[in-house]
Amino acid sequence: MTGSDPDSDADGDLESDAEPDRGDLDRLVTTLHDRLAATATRPVREDASRWLGEAEAVAGDLAVGPLPDDEVVRTRLGHVERLLSNVDGTEDEPADEHVASARAALADALAALGGDDGGSDDDRTG
Repeated sequence: MTGSDPDSDADGDLESDAEPDRGDLDRLVTTLHDRLAATATRPVREDASRWLGEAEAVAGDLAVGPLPDDEVVRTRLGHVERLLSNVDGTEDEPADEHVASARAALADALAALGGDDGGSDDDRTG
């Protein structure tokens, strides 16, 4: 009876080895969203609130279901990064801590997608 089961498990292992970062990436995206969502309950500056709300919406879109292809995730995380670049401060220390934590999760998520190697595109041309 167990002779059939190992055959199926072997195929499953190959898929898991191909994408080991998905679990980590999913956790990082969830952390990013949770930290941004936590700023919504804080008394932050109005201009910061707009950027944070947009960033939360984009991160939330990724966090609610299975992650799309890496290119899509990277594009959306890049959008979150651009939105957060407009937030200099919130005038609320706990919110600032949430933003810092969100930025750290964002950086880790981008690194998990392979954003860590910044020079490989330049090497292709030369």
